[in-house]
Amino acid sequence: MSIEKAILQTKKFKTPYQRMVVNLLYTSSWMNLKQIQLLRPYQLSVSQYNVLRILRGAHPNPVSTSYIAERMIDRGSNASRIVDRLLRKGLVIKETSQLDRRTVNILITEEGLNLLKKVDTEQDRFEEKLHSLTEEKANLLSDLLDQLRACFQEE
Repeated sequence: MSIEKAILQTKKFKTPYQRMVVNLLYTSSWMNLKQIQLLRPYQLSVSQYNVLRILRGAHPNPVSTSYIAERMIDRGSNASRIVDRLLRKGLVIKETSQLDRRTVNILITEEGLNLLKKVDTEQDRFEEKLHSLTEEKANLLSDLLDQLRACFQEE
């Protein structure tokens, strides 16, 4: 479905760039909603899922909150607050660093790893629907998005 149909646009966009921006924003919001729906049965937010995936990638090594914050998709999220919520759920543990008492290290628990395995199954099913794009087109789209962000990195 075209972006025009999706947002019930009756007039033509002023420029192809305006259409692209609206399409990116709409698609990002749509994709985020799909992730929210996928994660809801597991009582996880998209940001919590992102943090758990970061911790799984670092496992078995503990990492700092700043390490997590630097790698998060949504840079506006409060990594400390998210970690505290995951701690209350028993999905992570926090330890004071032996080297620097001011640093808190975070580590994913076995319960957190097991939860991610369950979510991975659902995520794989979700991603299978994206196979309507060839791998070549998926790579091209990713490359184009990288180029788009690069336009603003010089500012």
